[in-house]
Amino acid sequence: MYNFNSKEELIAFIADNIITSKEAAEILGCSRQNIDDLVKRKKLIPVRVIPRDRLFFKEDVLARKL
Repeated sequence: MYNFNSKEELIAFIADNIITSKEAAEILGCSRQNIDDLVKRKKLIPVRVIPRDRLFFKEDVLARKL
């Protein structure tokens, strides 16, 4: 579980650890459609789904690259 002592700590955590579908696609060297397919097949789980995008933990995307 994460514990933040200030709003600034939370903002820094998000900036360092949360990425968009576009960023995930760039890291994996694939298209956003491939990211969508990984999500549908439950190979990559978003932490949040927002209109027209998904947010992922960067470490989860990097683990797929290995």
